[in-house]
Amino acid sequence: MTPPGSPPAPPRLFDRARIARNRDRAAATYDDYAFLKDRVSSDLCERLLDTAHTFERGLDLGCHDGRLARSIAATGRAATMEATDLSSGMVAQAAAAGLAARVLNEEAPDLPPAVYDLVVSALSLHWVNDLPGTLARLRAAMRPDGLFLAAMFGAGTLSELRSCLLEAETELTGGAAPRLSPLPGLRDMASLMQRAGFALPVADRDSVVVRYRDPERLLSDLKGMGERSAFMPGAIRPLPRRVLERAKTLYRDRFADADGRVCATFEIVHVSGWAPAPGQPKPLKPGSAKVSLANAIGRPKPPETSG
Repeated sequence: MTPPGSPPAPPRLFDRARIARNRDRAAATYDDYAFLKDRVSSDLCERLLDTAHTFERGLDLGCHDGRLARSIAATGRAATMEATDLSSGMVAQAAAAGLAARVLNEEAPDLPPAVYDLVVSALSLHWVNDLPGTLARLRAAMRPDGLFLAAMFGAGTLSELRSCLLEAETELTGGAAPRLSPLPGLRDMASLMQRAGFALPVADRDSVVVRYRDPERLLSDLKGMGERSAFMPGAIRPLPRRVLERAKTLYRDRFADADGRVCATFEIVHVSGWAPAPGQPKPLKPGSAKVSLANAIGRPKPPETSG
């Protein structure tokens, strides 16, 4: 029960146990579907190398198979990297790759205070119900002048699929339920970083367009990434097969290129911030977090999938 005067608990949209099961099922073949994780991991490593810091103890939160932690270790900027994930299957993959890995719920990470001077996360935090609470816990676990770097799917992700599902369900049933997860926007994340108490918060985005042979290949990739729907039980009614088939038809009609391949947009929101330290600039006033769009312009697209 929430104590009197306390802010209301955030709504629980996502079933964390189901997210873990989705990742467990994806773990064995994750390498075949990790092209976005690879891209984001490379971007985060570049951002890390843009700093003059070296780090003693790093944490990869929501690590999947640990490829970001491995990439950071290869830069030589972090003396040690610990990898954690909600999924025991993913943790097993990370451990098999030689990482110190353990199961940890990134929504409510049980971490000691002021331990890490580097915390990173790639394509996991968009599944957290209480993102402000998670960010605050992570900041508390960081040493003064520690660096936080994260990337997650943002509000523009799968806009094509969202619109087709919405139209198909409205057309065939007279109403529509949210079939894809709500995702944070750029300014949402800039504000949340400030609320969590990070100094010098920055948020920017990268729009990645992937081309597929057909919508079925997109859905297959989402399953292989461990990104299938994970709403709480009873939150939405099951998706009728006829609605899904109609949505696929709309997708082909509206988002196919001249060669018949369909486009899918993935918006990646990047955030960074520093744990406050003496002599460091003060956190900005609410509503004034820096938002850079430079990385949204002229970024190369990933290679076309072979599906």
